[in-house]
Amino acid sequence: MDQKTRYSRQTILPEIGASGQDSLAAARVLVVGAGGLGCPALQYLAGAGVGTLGIIDPDRIDVSNLQRQTLYKTSDAGAPKATAAREHILQLNPGITVHAYIEELTDKNVLGLFSGYDIIIDGTDNFAAKFLINDAAVKTGKPVVYGAIQGFDGQVSVFGAGQGPCYRCLYPQPPEGVVLNCAEAGVIGALAGIVGSVQAMEAVKLIVGDASFFPLIGKLWLIDARTMETRAIRIPKRKDCAVCSRPAADIALPNYSPVCFAAIVVEVDCNSIKDAAFIDVRELPEWEAGHIAGARHLPLSVLQKNPDAFTPPEHGKACVLYCQHGRRSKKAAEILLNAGYQDIFSLKGGYEAWKNQAAL
Repeated sequence: MDQKTRYSRQTILPEIGASGQDSLAAARVLVVGAGGLGCPALQYLAGAGVGTLGIIDPDRIDVSNLQRQTLYKTSDAGAPKATAAREHILQLNPGITVHAYIEELTDKNVLGLFSGYDIIIDGTDNFAAKFLINDAAVKTGKPVVYGAIQGFDGQVSVFGAGQGPCYRCLYPQPPEGVVLNCAEAGVIGALAGIVGSVQAMEAVKLIVGDASFFPLIGKLWLIDARTMETRAIRIPKRKDCAVCSRPAADIALPNYSPVCFAAIVVEVDCNSIKDAAFIDVRELPEWEAGHIAGARHLPLSVLQKNPDAFTPPEHGKACVLYCQHGRRSKKAAEILLNAGYQDIFSLKGGYEAWKNQAAL
C-alpha cells in the first residue's frame, strides 16, 4: 500500500503534515508491558507509522486477558504476549519494524534496552516496575508516558521530559500495604482502551512536537469512567527528589520485591508431588473454568489483604500453591512464607503444566 495513502488522514492535519510523519517514521518507542494498556498503545502507534516499536513482556496470553487486551485472539492463548503482539502489529502495518523481548524488565537489562529507544511507554501494573522504569528513564534521559488503571479509574502523565517532574516527584516511595493489580482487583476493559490510547496520543505529541501540542508534562490526567468526568492536576517538580534532582551517574536502580522481602520460594513440578494439599490462588472465574481435583480455592487477592485467611493443611501435609502459569503462585508463596508459614511450595508452570501432564 502507498504510504501517502496509509497516513493521509493524519498528514492532512497541519499539526502533523509530511514533516510530522517523517518524525514518526524515525521515532523509536519501547512499550513495557503488552497488556491492557500496551495493546491499544501499540495499535495506535503502529497505525500512526511510528517507525520502530519495541515490546517487552515475559507473560503468556491467558483467556482472561482477552476482555481488555483486544490485540490478541482466542487462538493466541498460551503464546508469549511479546511475539503475538509483534505478529498482529505487523499485520496492521508491515512497513514498520517491531522488536519483541520475551523477558522481564530488570535492573540488569533496563539500561541496555532503554538506550535503543527515544520514548518509553509504561504499560505495567505494579509499583516495583514503575519505579524501575522511572529511575532508568531519568538515568538515560528518556521521557516516560505513564499510565495506570484500576476498576473504573485511570490516569496518564508524561514524566522525565525536559525540566518536568519524574514519577518519584509524585510517589517518592512505594505505598505501604498491598496494592492490587488488575488481575487481583479487577478492571473494565474499555477503560484500558481509553488510557492506552491517551498514552499513544501523548507519545505522538512528543514525537511530532507541534507548537500547539501540550503534552501532560507536570500534569496528571485522571478519568472516572463511571461518570466520564476528567480532570488534570499539577505535579510539581520536587527539588529534593531522590532521583531527578541527582546527577545521572548517582542514580542507583531499584530492585523492589512486591512483598516484605524476597522469601525463598521452592518450585515443584508435577512429577515430584506426593501427598500434598493444593491451593488454587487464581480468581473465581479462573477456578470455575477448571481446577485440580481436591484443591482448595484461596485467591491471591484475598491473601494479599489478609495472609491469615490461609489455613495450613491437616496432618502436616505440604501445601502446593498454583495459578495459571506459576507466577502468581510464587507471589502467594512469598506472602505466606513472610507470614511465618512453612512447607509452602509453588507449582512450576501452574495449572497449564498440570493439564499438559495429565494429558500424557
